[in-house]
Amino acid sequence: MTLRLDLAIPPAAAPRLWRHPALAARKRPRGAAEAWDWLDSAEGSLAKAGLALRANARGERRLCPLRPPEGFALPGAALPEGSVLPADSVPQEAGEAALVPLAHFTGRVAQSPPDATGVALRWHSGTLRAADRECAVALLRLEGPEAAVLALAAALPGLPATAGLDELALALARDAPPRPRRKGAPDLGAAATPDDALALAIAHLATVLLVQAPLAREGAGPEGVHQLRVAARRLRSCLRTFRPMRDGQALRELDSGLRDLARALGEAREWDVFLGGLGAELAARLGPDQRWEQLLRAAARRRLEAYGRLRGVLEGEAFHALAWRAARLAALREWQAPDAAAAEAPLHAQAAALLARRRRKLLRRGRAIETLDDDALHELRLDAKRLRYVAELFAPLWPGKPARRFLRRLSALQEALGLSNDAVTARALVASLGGGARHDPAPPGTAASSPEATGPKATRPKETGPVAPEPVAPEWAIGLAEGWSLFAGRDTRPTVLRAWRRFLRAGPFWADA
Repeated sequence: MTLRLDLAIPPAAAPRLWRHPALAARKRPRGAAEAWDWLDSAEGSLAKAGLALRANARGERRLCPLRPPEGFALPGAALPEGSVLPADSVPQEAGEAALVPLAHFTGRVAQSPPDATGVALRWHSGTLRAADRECAVALLRLEGPEAAVLALAAALPGLPATAGLDELALALARDAPPRPRRKGAPDLGAAATPDDALALAIAHLATVLLVQAPLAREGAGPEGVHQLRVAARRLRSCLRTFRPMRDGQALRELDSGLRDLARALGEAREWDVFLGGLGAELAARLGPDQRWEQLLRAAARRRLEAYGRLRGVLEGEAFHALAWRAARLAALREWQAPDAAAAEAPLHAQAAALLARRRRKLLRRGRAIETLDDDALHELRLDAKRLRYVAELFAPLWPGKPARRFLRRLSALQEALGLSNDAVTARALVASLGGGARHDPAPPGTAASSPEATGPKATRPKETGPVAPEPVAPEWAIGLAEGWSLFAGRDTRPTVLRAWRRFLRAGPFWADA
């Protein structure tokens, strides 16, 4: 089967691409100069309609749909290729508004015919400019037999593209990241079999990871790390949810890579939550106080260090391998059914059984919720999160109000339990800023690196040798933060109980399936 796949090549690697060992047998193609201007109304009428209008130096205009890059198309109607318009013509979608130039591209395009493996290449490289901003662009399209395309792509220094040239140009004009084509949980409503559902879920969530990875950096705000962490957790939960139906070495390796990514994300996210939550709250209540400001500076340094380690992970070989492993699984479906019953059972039946089992476990753990201590509430939160991920995944199979109500109340319960967990985590974080011994992060495979490991157990990693740093925050400030966190955690108990009672009144939406 033929596959088209678009790669985003790092600009630093672009000049040396044709000297890469994976392309050594190919003759470097000659390129042709290319230049485009993007036009739209001042209000962005065409972009809002999902269109981009290009104009070249000869005046020819091309109206193109803002399409996802090749290789990550979900089931559905194919988008048209675009249409050529006469010079100076205005698409009807722009209305009566005048068109203005938004962005400009100058570069080269080159094509390499199929080699012995049957893979053809199309190379786009150059510079986008909008106002006083510019960025280098290097996009490589591979087309040929699926396995050969994926093998070559994984060997090259790039990742699956999440935005095409049109979307990149309009994003630069807006001075904002490209609009994500996918976010949130995957919609499995159109999936008829476990194979279709798992392939669709991996493709969707892997794309979310790729979209959010560039945004998970210092100075970009906490949302990128948060969304990247949620997507990694969702994908891990998806793999484990499908394990009774579909399993295999490649799926296990993807899960292992996601586990290590989640560990790096967890550290950065916990400092984000502390500084944006309890840290900011106490700063507002205390007013100017040198002791508290010293603690906040120490926490900010730890956060910066965590972000530095995270960037190393996201720009390293492990994330590159993880992304291509996910792409290969989504395309080639390299997995097996554990047994004959799993191979033949309908998706709805297996999903309903999994949902029922997760719900029973949550209800059993929360039976004496009024008396649960912090560690027990943490375990209850993890069970709620596991059920929520599975419910989000399979709810599209039973569309309607019962599913929406169930998810809404389950999310409220998880949120209430999360407030208590945040307080416990904050106490452990501020304690690490003192002069007592602290420990290195837990190695992969320990409880702290599990898909849902946050909170009390996540902040007590397996010891790998004590490290006794100099105190970086005053003991007074540490004591204040620990006491405030303890009070805040106890104050969330009534909210947890109310959310639990409301959740109990939401029956299973899969009951009549």
